[in-house]
Amino acid sequence: MRKVLVLAGSFFFLVFAGLFFINFYESSSESKDNNVKIGIILNGTVKDHSYSQSHYEGLKAAVKNLKNVSITYKENIESGANFLSCVENLVKSGCRIIIANSYNYAYDIELASSKYPYVYFFHASGLGNRANLTTFFGRMYQVRYLTGIVAGMQSDSGRIGYVAAFPIDEVIRGINAFTMGVRLVNPEAQVFVEWSGSWIEAGNNRRATQKLISEKEIDVLAIHTDSLVPLEEASEKDIWTIGYNYDNESMFTSTYLTGAVWNWTEFYKVKIPECIGGKLRGGHFWNGIEKRIVTLSPLTDNVKNKDEVQKILDREQKKMDVNNYDIFFGPIYDNAGNLRVPEGCCLTDESLLDDFNWYVQGVAVNAF
Repeated sequence: MRKVLVLAGSFFFLVFAGLFFINFYESSSESKDNNVKIGIILNGTVKDHSYSQSHYEGLKAAVKNLKNVSITYKENIESGANFLSCVENLVKSGCRIIIANSYNYAYDIELASSKYPYVYFFHASGLGNRANLTTFFGRMYQVRYLTGIVAGMQSDSGRIGYVAAFPIDEVIRGINAFTMGVRLVNPEAQVFVEWSGSWIEAGNNRRATQKLISEKEIDVLAIHTDSLVPLEEASEKDIWTIGYNYDNESMFTSTYLTGAVWNWTEFYKVKIPECIGGKLRGGHFWNGIEKRIVTLSPLTDNVKNKDEVQKILDREQKKMDVNNYDIFFGPIYDNAGNLRVPEGCCLTDESLLDDFNWYVQGVAVNAF
């Protein structure tokens, strides 16, 4: 009896999925005669030199060679009613693919994908999925590790600052990876973390940066915010900077070393055509550096011993590219001296995504 029920359940799931793909494909096919409209909902702007601009430009590059595809963007959209109203307007305008770029949209996009079953949704930094919803992100912590190597080699004092928005799993794994990179080449270095409590608010990010500069006497600064204010503050004090989200070398020419940047084109150029062709089934993707969704921007001429640093970076990235190596491989101790990852073991994806609430040796951080 159990086998019959399982088979019946599987049959109805396949029927449902098949109906979704048929209807979505027919809807897309009808649009292809005129225009396939893609809407992208952003928590920032298309010219913020940060997270939202990286998404918009990545999407543009991915579809530039596709015929009859247009993009509509909505900027500075908050979660909740504003998001749902934005989705409604995009659907009414003919968008059959909608992309949302912020984790804060998680609940709303579940509602929207249920309300509009024949619209396909993509959610960057989300975790759930359904037939018409794909969530995706990149293993940015791998690039953070590489930027840590650059910071560790550049620092004369061994005192490195890190402005971060919130102590969530994504941010903590980035801090830890960065610190492991720092201490690979500068074993006694310390990474001082200051919380800004905001991704974009200028005042909070300025205060956090100024505190690191005045109290910790740092000589290199890295960030995990969408605000550029920390880089501006550090540059004014002639402190070396490492960027995030977008390569901003041109804005900070005298202090910029490199950046941990997003390359969304590599994801969109595969998944958007699949979606238009009705061949994409909802799922979750967490791609690594080997897929080039996350990349290290080129080292600038501000980097000391640039050739030597590049050789170390190439060696470490090759491990991740060729050998499927992940940096959180034991033994790893936390900043209280406790063994967290035994020798020969590696943190699971589940731990990295949902259970990373501790800091590695070398991190100095206050409670949020």
